Amino acid sequence: MVLLSLYTLFWPSPAGAGVTLPGADKLVHAGLFLLLAGTAGLRFGASTRVLVAVLAYAAGSELVQAALLAGRSGDALDLLADAVGAAAGWQLVRRRRWARPR
Repeated sequence: MVLLSLYTLFWPSPAGAGVTLPGADKLVHAGLFLLLAGTAGLRFGASTRVLVAVLAYAAGSELVQAALLAGRSGDALDLLADAVGAAAGWQLVRRRRWARPR
């Protein structure tokens, strides 16, 4: 998931490769961070630290896109979509762990 996120978030977008459906990029952001938080939660446990780390990565990725990548831009709505996806993935792992017999 980390490699997929690195490619998705930091690879320069080819000219004309933009998604034409309004809001589709927000769904990509939410889905990507749902998977990141979910897999991180499965690997490291669904602690608050895991969620904070994923959210910090989301914020950092938007700052890098805004400041360092030509052809990419940081967006507060992308960050919001990242946070919603991360919270959903983290919560799914928390619920899964609670439901598992001990």
